[in-house]
Amino acid sequence: MATKSETRLPYDLGRGGAGFFLLVLGLLVLVALGVVAYARQWAEGDVVTGLRDLGTMGGAPWGLYVAFVVHFVGVSFVGYTVAALIGLFNLDHLRPIARMALALTVVSLALGALSVLADLGQPLRGIVNLFLYARPQSPLFGTFSTVLVGYMVASLVFLYLDGRRDAALLARAPSRLRGFYRLWAAGYRDTPEEQDRHRRTTFWLILAVIPILVVAISTEGFVFGLQSGAAGWGGALQAPGFVVMAGVSGMGHLIVVAFTARKLLGLQDRITLRQFSWLGNVLLVLVAAYLYFIVVEVLTGIYQAHHHEARVTRALLVGDYAWLFWLTVGMLVVSFLLLLIQFLRRRYSLWPIVLSGALVSLAGIGKRYLIVVPSQTHGRLLPYLTGFYSPTWVEYSVVVGLLALGALALVLFFRVFPIMEVATREQRR
Repeated sequence: MATKSETRLPYDLGRGGAGFFLLVLGLLVLVALGVVAYARQWAEGDVVTGLRDLGTMGGAPWGLYVAFVVHFVGVSFVGYTVAALIGLFNLDHLRPIARMALALTVVSLALGALSVLADLGQPLRGIVNLFLYARPQSPLFGTFSTVLVGYMVASLVFLYLDGRRDAALLARAPSRLRGFYRLWAAGYRDTPEEQDRHRRTTFWLILAVIPILVVAISTEGFVFGLQSGAAGWGGALQAPGFVVMAGVSGMGHLIVVAFTARKLLGLQDRITLRQFSWLGNVLLVLVAAYLYFIVVEVLTGIYQAHHHEARVTRALLVGDYAWLFWLTVGMLVVSFLLLLIQFLRRRYSLWPIVLSGALVSLAGIGKRYLIVVPSQTHGRLLPYLTGFYSPTWVEYSVVVGLLALGALALVLFFRVFPIMEVATREQRR
């Protein structure tokens, strides 16, 4: 309970009503469900999942977990994208959504790392063997080093630097979180010299991390594209396709998160239609580019492919995965049309943009699943029978738990730290 000497912090920091506690409780229940499911997987092994070996077992060793590894890492693309646009092109009207984009990046990378651990039958053994037998020239090692280490560290540093000014301002007011803000500020006083140094540091950090970001997302594509034993994975479009799809799903998630924050925190005056329309236009371009990639991929797989490639394509178009493929394409097409109509009419509305963001987010999950699984069940070059993979309740529960954990992390973080920049007294005047 706050004392009389404490100052009310902006954005209701450090405070929570009944709705907040009910939300946290609901998310904790879902996290607990994921923990229980993973505990069973740990105790009994991967036999409780739908994962099976290739070949005679007719299964898929990579399934829902790996699909979400790719998905979470792709979503992380959005944080540095927005930061780069603001820092390099002075798009100051995007600043209200910059911090939530950076937080979304950090949380998504953490969830990607946890998804890797969930996929390992013995995660501790996998971590130990990584240092004993890792091959630096392998794309799998590159994914770990550039994404889960380099990219994560860079994102944390960027989020820390972005919040130092606000931490210094909040540390001036007496509150229960004052010690936390002082620790974050680390002596920062927001002097003109410090502001100039901060701008220069941020600018060069953006330039340094952009290549790491592109390499990190591309390396995920190389994990699949450089494998010679499975049809459907090889191709020059894997790496650029992963980058574009990362932009699609990242922008979609950011639109949904920004809309949720706008509604729950009453930020209609700070997060306006201008930000949403700008994100919608960027999403329109990215969705159009990825739909082009899908058309090229399908046409190549039908008319010019080896019969193994053609078998995977048929499985997508009219076979076991047709329902998910056409549902994914349909969501992308609907999103594209909604955004295109608004762009051509030059009249923007919030709900079509938010709906498009939600649809492409779901389409991103479906597309990652279609990248990972069909090539294992229908694309093996050796004369094995057609495989089968169906996730069990354990896998679904673990994934739901991870999603709830990510939402919980964002909710708690923005309950103790401002979701956007804090205005000084001079700025408020």
